[in-house]
Amino acid sequence: MKIKRLDYCLFFVIVIFLIAGISFLATISAPASLKKFETTNYYLIHQLIWGFLPGILLGLFCFLIPLNFIRKISPFLLLANLIAFIALLLPQIGSRFWGATRWLDLGLFGFQPSEFFKIISILYLSSWLSGRLGRQSRETGILKTRKSSYGAKSDTSAGSRYGFKRVFLPFVVFLTIVAIALACQKDVSTLGIIGATALVIYFAAGTPIWHSFLIIIGAVSGLALLIKYETYRMSRLIVFLHPETDPMGIGFQMKQALITIGSGGLGGRGLGLSSQKFGFLPQSMSDSTFAIIAEELGFIGCIFLISLFLTFLWVGLMIAQRANDKFSQLAALGITFWIVIQGFVNIGSMIGLLPLTGIPLPFISYGGSHIVAELIGAGILLNIARHAKS
Repeated sequence: MKIKRLDYCLFFVIVIFLIAGISFLATISAPASLKKFETTNYYLIHQLIWGFLPGILLGLFCFLIPLNFIRKISPFLLLANLIAFIALLLPQIGSRFWGATRWLDLGLFGFQPSEFFKIISILYLSSWLSGRLGRQSRETGILKTRKSSYGAKSDTSAGSRYGFKRVFLPFVVFLTIVAIALACQKDVSTLGIIGATALVIYFAAGTPIWHSFLIIIGAVSGLALLIKYETYRMSRLIVFLHPETDPMGIGFQMKQALITIGSGGLGGRGLGLSSQKFGFLPQSMSDSTFAIIAEELGFIGCIFLISLFLTFLWVGLMIAQRANDKFSQLAALGITFWIVIQGFVNIGSMIGLLPLTGIPLPFISYGGSHIVAELIGAGILLNIARHAKS
């Protein structure tokens, strides 16, 4: 079997994303950087040093190491990430920001464990499901062979019972633990991304469809409870459904985002010429980056950016289809879905199709943790493509 060196289509899509991320951050962050640090490039340099540089190095490392090694260490990475979640509860290193404790402050640098949990959960679930379902297939096959040798009908429910006890229930326990950990951090949007990605991997692994329906019902019920018992989540939902209820309060960001996007028109004001980034649009460097892009590059620029995500989706699905083994297939599918759905959730929240979530725009929004995690995912996806069938 021929091993390819590089999937050039995926590689160039990632490069374009990174160039766009650096270019937009340089212009969007300048006013805030000048106001706070008396220099226009503080946030850009910070992102280059603590985001793009370690992300590229770790992505290259994940591109070169054996996929089997990644599969073997995934349980240990998961354990380390869960320990990091527990460490958030320690007042010495758990950093509180905007009413939520999501960052670990280690002195020289800090990071957000939930961002790394996105890629780690994909690797762990891909490894666990491929191994567990492969074992189920072998064991139920042996059972059928034995029964048929005695002239009896094969027990078709054996695999179903095995799957429910050995696959479905542990998967639900895993999701429950993740839900509790992220609910304690008040990070329901990240929980939604991780849960949706996990469900896609679970379904793609070949599990019965009724398993997925049960999980969806449980997830919707749990989400309804989380929204009901946190007033700010309910307020966000109300503002999303009725934007006119609080236009100068919790609905201010959504209102300003729509104004920013609308002012871009067809071709935009021009790169670097946004007026909304001068303190008018909240979180313009992180959550609201897409709105500034729309203002500066217009409808044409937005279509180009969305096309990049769709290209990433198509290439990722093709890589998953050609993958050599079940782990690689599920991991490629999970990484692709995670990055694309995160991008579309961010865009959807900016144009009013979804409530505001705080989810960053992949490869582009300011924030070191998500950039590093996404580049690690991109490196693994390129590694899977390198070993995929021709």
